[in-house]
Amino acid sequence: MADEFFHAGKENCSEQARRSQVSGPRSQFQRSFIQRVTLLGKLPTRFVLHRERKQKVAAILGVDQEAMKSLPEGDLDHCLLSKVDLRRQQISQTMEEVQKIIHLLTTEISRQDSRFEAVPVSDTHNESIKVLAPSLFHITVPLKGLAGYKGIQRQRWRYYNVQGAKLTCPLRDPEGLQQWLETEMFMKTLWQWHKADVNIEGDIVPAKVLQVFRTLVENAVRTCHLSGKVTVLEKRTTVWVAVETSTGQVELELAPTVEIPTTWPEKAQWPRCLKRWPSPERVECIKSFGFSLVAQSAYHWQLSFSQAEQVLFEQLDEDGGCRRQCFQVLRQLKEDVWCPGRRPVITTHHLQTMLFWTCEKYPHLKDWQVFHQALLRLARKLHRCVSQHFLKHYFVPKSNLLQSANPSELDAVAQKVAFFLKNPQVELP
Repeated sequence: MADEFFHAGKENCSEQARRSQVSGPRSQFQRSFIQRVTLLGKLPTRFVLHRERKQKVAAILGVDQEAMKSLPEGDLDHCLLSKVDLRRQQISQTMEEVQKIIHLLTTEISRQDSRFEAVPVSDTHNESIKVLAPSLFHITVPLKGLAGYKGIQRQRWRYYNVQGAKLTCPLRDPEGLQQWLETEMFMKTLWQWHKADVNIEGDIVPAKVLQVFRTLVENAVRTCHLSGKVTVLEKRTTVWVAVETSTGQVELELAPTVEIPTTWPEKAQWPRCLKRWPSPERVECIKSFGFSLVAQSAYHWQLSFSQAEQVLFEQLDEDGGCRRQCFQVLRQLKEDVWCPGRRPVITTHHLQTMLFWTCEKYPHLKDWQVFHQALLRLARKLHRCVSQHFLKHYFVPKSNLLQSANPSELDAVAQKVAFFLKNPQVELP
């Protein structure tokens, strides 16, 4: 998987190269670098690599600058190309191994409990898997037996806890991206969804679904003889596993998910009035993919728009702009410089959300034709969000995606991005 979210082969590489011409003569290395980077989809083709600018190029790629000073031109070329190519290969290799393990586990889980569906293996983009960081994956496990979504039928108070005991005060109502999930919301349901192991007073309770699912995962790890490669992590609200791969350990959140195609939720008041991006035709296409409900908390299900976000991202640059290129470089800087680590406070999904908001504010092609200006605009957006500890969800703006993030970690990222904005270590065209 060359790109963490989307299959890079979907973009016309020759067209991308045509849009990204650099004026002036190029060396053989420059032509080779531009060709390979364009195909990899990792860095914009407007980076001009000159020998006297090694440190700036090193900064953007995360290569050790002191080591580069002593490299002859040929070794430098190889170092730069290897850095970009290695990252792509590692993610692709990790994805391949993770897919096989998750398919084995979920196939066994589905055999034990028909309410859970196996996650398929895909040679291209796997819609069930999001790479939030190189060692942090989010995996949706589809739930079966809930069809014909009718929406919220009636308002009522809930006086129960996860164990089913009666409470004197009602549970709080869902906020932001949250909602209840009742069997009455569907025209057809498997009888198993009415069982007490997941259902209280007609509600399908996510905490109880996660309890059942955790037990199934633990049993599947043993049954599939994966105890040496997969460890179910303790003391987590949701189900997390650590997987040993040939490129290192990765952590996966396994999230039971109810997919609701063709229906758009009332909470998502989108598109907003008088907005020119995306086009009305594109909006209807995106909304036709519907949404999902993910088990991630005790009582409320979490709204997710992963397929809609995927389609929106894939079609960003049909007008010839550099939006995706800016996103890819911003992600590279985030992972290598501003917010590295196994469990970063800012993930790829946060960056994608910032990109969507910026595209809506700047809908015209002229705003996305000069790469360095567009990149700095995105970096300033990132700085505002982490400084204010506030990032609105793109489809449900009342929800703050940074609400539960560690404030000190956000402040540390803000400081690094501020330093970058004062002295951008990027070769500008």
